[in-house]
Amino acid sequence: MFESLSDKFDRAFKILKGHGQITEINVAETLKEVRKALLDADVNFKIAKQFTETVKEKALGANVLTAVSPGQLMIKIVHDELAVLMGGSMQEINLKNNPSVILMSGLQGSGKTTFSGKLANYLKNKKGKKPLLVACDVYRPAAINQLQVLGEQLGIPVFADIESKNPVDIAVRAIKQAKENGNTVVIIDTAGRLAIDEVMMDEIAAVKNAINPDEILFVVDSMTGQDAVNTAKAFNDKLNFDGVILTKLDGDTRGGAALSIRYTVDKPIKFIGTGEKMEALDVFYPERMADRILGMGDVVSLVERAQEQFNVEEARKLQKKIAKNQFNFNDFLGQLHQIKKMGNLKDLVGMIPGVGKALKDVDINDDAFKGIEAIIYSMTPQERENPELLNGSRRMRIAKGSGTNIQEVNKLIKQFDDTRKMMKMMGNKEQMAKMMRSMPQQKR
Repeated sequence: MFESLSDKFDRAFKILKGHGQITEINVAETLKEVRKALLDADVNFKIAKQFTETVKEKALGANVLTAVSPGQLMIKIVHDELAVLMGGSMQEINLKNNPSVILMSGLQGSGKTTFSGKLANYLKNKKGKKPLLVACDVYRPAAINQLQVLGEQLGIPVFADIESKNPVDIAVRAIKQAKENGNTVVIIDTAGRLAIDEVMMDEIAAVKNAINPDEILFVVDSMTGQDAVNTAKAFNDKLNFDGVILTKLDGDTRGGAALSIRYTVDKPIKFIGTGEKMEALDVFYPERMADRILGMGDVVSLVERAQEQFNVEEARKLQKKIAKNQFNFNDFLGQLHQIKKMGNLKDLVGMIPGVGKALKDVDINDDAFKGIEAIIYSMTPQERENPELLNGSRRMRIAKGSGTNIQEVNKLIKQFDDTRKMMKMMGNKEQMAKMMRSMPQQKR
């Protein structure tokens, strides 16, 4: 996400390296590169021009503190302006009514149906809501079936009428059913339409007028670049939507849509889609996104994702096992599964300051844990519980069973042993204190 833009910003700020002060000349050189980076990322020319002019004005008017280099100051100014450009602060969706009605809109193929499922899953698991999904796409083959399959996977009811071709009638009846069944949120998935298709645009406007939704969300594929901004404007003129959803931000996107949409339609980006999984949905925080664009990582989001998978009771049990040196391969496997649930691995690495930039050319495959899992699953329950049993012949059997070789099995077992020793030491306060005391001596 935004890798190309991050690289170009990084090169632009290097111009100020070594300069003792900010001058009109070195600021002009830096901002020329910044403007070029924004245009390459598919940001509208007028927006890029105004952005750099604002940054220039603030940079030339700023006093550089002794402890801060001109480059650092410029990064700070660009960071703050990027956050403002993308909305300034996070915007919640309106869920005040009971039921709250959310109307989805967007182009064909933008990912509305998938996002509807993701949003329902998010509201159910993180907000404690009781959602109802409504299938109002009566034109696309299998659209209703797709929503029903998602609903079944997530344990969320779906209101659908295969016989009806009237989305207004379906939406009205769905809301009535939601009130009867105690659903607290109704998410209405509509048919994808072209902004130039007046008949289809009039149809979604009719749905809006009939149900008076609390929130209208416009779903846009971030990979469509500048076209996404033009489409957003056309939809906003017709529907006056409340917020934007950017999907497919895990793809090879230049990021121009995220930087332009808020400015063009003056509507906040509320969520971003970062993968195919139903959990791959993030609330949009402009400041955090600015951090990531400038290579500063996003530790807050990383911690939040970790906390979502954190089970206090399980952690307490694990701590006791570590203290008694009973941490085994079943526990190790459980930790791997928790990491996988946190999302796309490259995305997670990109949230760690400095690491994302260092590993930008490294292909981090989401299947990276499969070899480790295969080795552990090839162990017997007794071997997983008691790693000390893993002698030479057992390791050879595990290598054959997992489709790996003996070197890979030995390497995993060594890493596991090292991890277990470190965990035991960290659980022992006296040993940790002794190690900390010896560190200055080792340094000398």
